[in-house]
Amino acid sequence: MTVAPIGRSVRFWHTARFEIDLTQPRVMGIVNVTPDSFSDGGEHASHEAAVRHCRQLVDEGADILDIGGESTRPGSPAVALQQELDRVLPVLREAVKLGVPISIDTYKPEVMRAALELGVDIVNDVWALRQPGALEVMAEHPSCGVCLMHMHRDPQTMQATPMAGDVVAPVMALWAQQAKALRAMAVEADRIVLDPGIGFGKTVPQNFSLLARQRELNAAGYPLLVGWSRKSSLGAVTGIESAGERMVPSVAAAVLAAERGASILRVHDVRETVAALAVWRAMKAEQQQGQEQST
Repeated sequence: MTVAPIGRSVRFWHTARFEIDLTQPRVMGIVNVTPDSFSDGGEHASHEAAVRHCRQLVDEGADILDIGGESTRPGSPAVALQQELDRVLPVLREAVKLGVPISIDTYKPEVMRAALELGVDIVNDVWALRQPGALEVMAEHPSCGVCLMHMHRDPQTMQATPMAGDVVAPVMALWAQQAKALRAMAVEADRIVLDPGIGFGKTVPQNFSLLARQRELNAAGYPLLVGWSRKSSLGAVTGIESAGERMVPSVAAAVLAAERGASILRVHDVRETVAALAVWRAMKAEQQQGQEQST
């Protein structure tokens, strides 16, 4: 039996092949088919290694897989279109057979279209469909799920000149603008989720402000997808320099995000996050039972 955490409304994310139940937080496992990822050093850069990693994450409890062929770490160079297609398409062909929703992490319309034609369920775009042609792909495939992420500037310059001042209002303003544009393409509201873009052009205090004030972000009216996994802000406050060694603070941030209403948690460490959420859900279930008994 599924226990719905206190305060979480019954919601579903409709994607190309799946209706994802968001009455409890879902875990999105990250699969980087890149040689230069900040978090895993290209461990899964080959097609075979990436497919093995997909299977492993599903076995560990991932509800969704997010597959990307271009690093968007600060300062990362852009990848040529054909190179990105060559990286991700062979992996996507196998991943769509695994029985879980598959997301393509890309901002290129051509990659979106090719992935969706293979049966991919979700487009996860760090540019929130602001690249020319991206919205039109969504109009061609209105049944897919889509994640609109907030990013300040671009991956090459976002941390060289990060945002200034309060971040909640500008994040919500971009979301509203792009969600409205997407709805104008006849994409239904229940296909859309939003990502505040932790680390994408924000300072360390601004990133933690987004976590502390996450309940305000819920007012945007769409489910939240949050990705704290192995981010440099966690290293800044813990002193853990190696991204690969930030599993504990990553899991802590994921649980804190779930506590504040996040519906999807994008993570590298799937097994550990799933276990932590089981503890959190057990506590929530007892809390709810206590409240019901006291009324």
